[in-house]
Amino acid sequence: MLLALDIGNTNITLGVFKNDQLVATWRIATDAKKMPDEYGLILSDLLALNNINSSDITDMIICSVVPPLTPAFSEIAKNYFKISSLIVGPGIKTGIKNLYDSPRDVGADRIVNAVAAYEMFKSAVIIVDVGTFTVFDAVTSSAEYIGGSIALGISASAEAIYHTSSQLRRVELKRPPNAIGQNTINSIQSGLILGYSDMIIGMVNRFRDELSHDTKVIATGGLAQVINKEVKIFDCLEPNLTLLGLKNIYNMNRKI
Repeated sequence: MLLALDIGNTNITLGVFKNDQLVATWRIATDAKKMPDEYGLILSDLLALNNINSSDITDMIICSVVPPLTPAFSEIAKNYFKISSLIVGPGIKTGIKNLYDSPRDVGADRIVNAVAAYEMFKSAVIIVDVGTFTVFDAVTSSAEYIGGSIALGISASAEAIYHTSSQLRRVELKRPPNAIGQNTINSIQSGLILGYSDMIIGMVNRFRDELSHDTKVIATGGLAQVINKEVKIFDCLEPNLTLLGLKNIYNMNRKI
């Protein structure tokens, strides 16, 4: 079995593949202060809850945007699973040509998402990741990653509103009755949900102007489902996009 890990700024997403089938997924909080043994025990418990033995894990692939945790999980691979881990980074085959001005500046998760999205459509595709940040990425029909756009995420904006004002409160991230909020809660929800929805529509249209107007659009991230009800421009919602991309990259790099 393959254990795939996407180490993000807020969450670590984990998935277990049996052959090419994703059989289990989990999300745990990212904490760079945790010791490898702490994460190792968490991993062991999660596997046990799904009746997966540690000895069943024969391979591990890691995508990380939190540098201190990358060696920690490599250590876990050795100590808990007796295997070496494959780290997504320079020198790894992805099937995607990275045309960013400085390729090393692109987050590994963005390239992994590009791999998965292109594999799905085999055409030009825009990826919208509605997570800690709202991230847009563009891939051409020739499997070239050409760049994207980054904005503060919805939940992070909600927290910023709460922490920078003594009178505004935390709100549920859901659609308000109207764009014109008639109370403080609905006003914040309007700005967050409807405002971000219109931003996403606008950015996708701008990307399509630079790619082509029939470019496919795929959404991922924790709030993609909420936004999908408003924007209606996504050809596909795939919450496990990064895990699927990691599986694709593993297949390209595994030793036969």
